[in-house]
Amino acid sequence: MEQTKTTCLEVCVDSFASAMAALEGGADRLELCSCLLVGGLTPDVALLEQIRQRSDIPIRCLMRPRFGDFLYTPEEIQLMELQIPRLASAGANGFVIGCLTPEGRLDRRSMERLVNAAGGRGLTLHRAFDVSRDAAEALADAAGLGIDTVLTSGQAADCWTGRECLGKLLASGAPLEMMAGGGVNAGVIRKLRALYPLRTFHMSGKITLPSAMTFRREGVPMGLPGLDEFSIWQTNKDQVRAAAAALQEEIVC
Repeated sequence: MEQTKTTCLEVCVDSFASAMAALEGGADRLELCSCLLVGGLTPDVALLEQIRQRSDIPIRCLMRPRFGDFLYTPEEIQLMELQIPRLASAGANGFVIGCLTPEGRLDRRSMERLVNAAGGRGLTLHRAFDVSRDAAEALADAAGLGIDTVLTSGQAADCWTGRECLGKLLASGAPLEMMAGGGVNAGVIRKLRALYPLRTFHMSGKITLPSAMTFRREGVPMGLPGLDEFSIWQTNKDQVRAAAAALQEEIVC
């Protein structure tokens, strides 16, 4: 069960090493995914089981079956419905979901299916919210679906750029926790909390590590063009620790 705190620093991780770094840095909760390089996809249940062998930290699992938009086919919705109970059985405390219609509104029917599959566990509306056509409408729909948290950059590339929208969302009085995400670090936390009484932040705290490969065959890409495949993204415990400390500082707004 997730513990109630005045503040919450959620760290998004896609590997065991990143999860351990987030724990050491003082994360309050993990968002578990795979392939952060494309914004995160649904994690493997075995990774969740591996982390659970080491920690009982609250974990919400991202439900995103593929890279790209949030307009899902019936088969993709069914896939997420099947994955949710398996992840729940492996120790997921909650889920991070979001489905849109072709017109950019929340797909309430599809999301209701995922909410039901979650069986009362915590639910975050992910940044499908940020690409929806009407923030106020999406917020109201999310509340009606039983979502408890909205991850948002304020419908901008990062949460500092979207700070005015974040302020409006907080002022709306919606019965949802607003979790600022997108470009979060200790400095951004301080700046945003000087403006608004934000309590919950989402970060990856990632750094790029060089591959340990000594033999490197060049010119044989395995994925996205131009991607350096001899670099590894990993959460940095010091960045998480600095952000956690900033979040505990007194609000001066």
